[in-house]
Amino acid sequence: MKIDISLAMAGPEDAAPRAAELQALGADGLFSFENAHDVFFPLVLASTSCEIDLMTNVAMAFPRSPLHLAYAANDLQLLSKGRFRLGLGSQIRPHIQKRYGSVWEKPVAQMREWVTATKMILDHFAGEGPFDYRGTWTTHTLMTPNFQPGPNPFGKAPVLVGALGPKMCEMTAEVADGILVMPFNSERHFAERTMPALERGFATAGRDRDGFEIILEVICAIGRTEEELAIASRGVKSLLSFYGSTPSYKPVLDVEGWGDLQPELNARSKQGDWAGMVDLIHDDALHTIAVVGTPQQVADEIVRRYGAEADRVCLYFPGYPITDECIAETIAALRAASVDVGRGAHRGAQ
Repeated sequence: MKIDISLAMAGPEDAAPRAAELQALGADGLFSFENAHDVFFPLVLASTSCEIDLMTNVAMAFPRSPLHLAYAANDLQLLSKGRFRLGLGSQIRPHIQKRYGSVWEKPVAQMREWVTATKMILDHFAGEGPFDYRGTWTTHTLMTPNFQPGPNPFGKAPVLVGALGPKMCEMTAEVADGILVMPFNSERHFAERTMPALERGFATAGRDRDGFEIILEVICAIGRTEEELAIASRGVKSLLSFYGSTPSYKPVLDVEGWGDLQPELNARSKQGDWAGMVDLIHDDALHTIAVVGTPQQVADEIVRRYGAEADRVCLYFPGYPITDECIAETIAALRAASVDVGRGAHRGAQ
């Protein structure tokens, strides 16, 4: 199991030194968010100062042409010398339509087109097929030599999808190179909803899991003292209340028997009652959706929940301060805890 850490900072100008610091802490990879800054620029800078994996987690697909995504993925694959993954996400309707000014109609079908079109373009760059994609939402039929970068000496960047719902998970298993399992999740939801959906997708596509990455995104509340844990837990509850207010995440709460919490959170979000939303997140929800404890306890729990299936984990430390020493301790504990974990019967023990 490899360990990815967020390249979180105030702006992209700090990406290069921060990437070097996180590599020194023991991270196997770094990922960028699509938030108040562009999702690709920090990774461009990070590629100059570290030798570990880089990933968008995630780049919003629909506002970008698959051609733009393919050029960005190809260039970052060059800059990183083959260490880049293109993670794509769909976001939700209000943000795609009202913030990005883009089209949201049938997100699963649209995402299928964006993944397959982007992969077709990367294949064409590599000399593996014609430049010819004709979809409902995107069409690509014109490529001249001036715009063709040619084969990448480091190969094609994998294309991953951030997914939660069963239809998006099934589609991802059919056409993508891997899945970024959304962080608002639980052990039960992952086992009962996510994995069966992936298996259905593999069966539909006539493929097996070899070559497909399962990357778990895990929200962590980490502290080495009671005071640190209290601060971390409050910060994580704030994020959980935000996620939980969104209808897309209600199925996770439904699985745990807390479906009524979602409309309550949503109502308070419309009132601007952010503190009241946090208070609605009870400790059972905190400990079920997030992972809480000391670095060693968090590492052991992540491996217990997801170690048999996860190729990688992305660790989130949202809404609270965490020291580099604590991050390094967590990485080391997680690496040690995962050493003896097999990859499941279909893969054999590592």
